[in-house]
Amino acid sequence: MNYLQTMREMIGNKPLLTVGCGVIIEKGNQILLQHRTDADVWGIPGGVLELGEQVSEAARREAQEETGLIIGDMDFFGVYSGQEGFAQYANGDQVFSIQMIFKTSNVTGELIQKNDESRAHVFFDKHDLPPNLNSHQKRFIMDWVHQVPTPVIK
Repeated sequence: MNYLQTMREMIGNKPLLTVGCGVIIEKGNQILLQHRTDADVWGIPGGVLELGEQVSEAARREAQEETGLIIGDMDFFGVYSGQEGFAQYANGDQVFSIQMIFKTSNVTGELIQKNDESRAHVFFDKHDLPPNLNSHQKRFIMDWVHQVPTPVIK
C-alpha cells in the first residue's frame, strides 16, 4: 500500500496535502501533453511524490511510466502552490497539491500512446494548445508558453 492509500484510510475524502512532480518535455516550440484517461484534459506527465523519494526522481519515474521516455538532464522550472492546486476527484478525494515542475528536451526511448493513465501523447505547438488543459497545470504550461523566467515560485 502506498502513502496516499494509507492516508485515505485514515482521513477518507478530506483534503490532503500532496507533492506533485512533473516534467515539461519540449521539442523546439512544442510541448508534450498527455490526454488523460480519467478526465478529458491535457497536461504534462507527472504524479505524486512517494515517501523518501527525491522530487527529481519522482518526476523522471512518473514521466517514464506515463510516456515510456527516459528523461535525461532536467532544469528546475518552478514550484506552484495555492488555490489552483486544489482538486476534487470523481471518487470524492480532495487534495491540495504543491507542484514541483522540471523542464527538459533531453529524452530517449519510444513514446507510447496509451496506457492506464493516457489516451494519447501529442507534441503541441505553443501557439496551438488544446482548449481543455488540465486546470491544475494550466498556469505552468502557460508560463512555459510565455517563457516566464525560471525558477518560478508561485
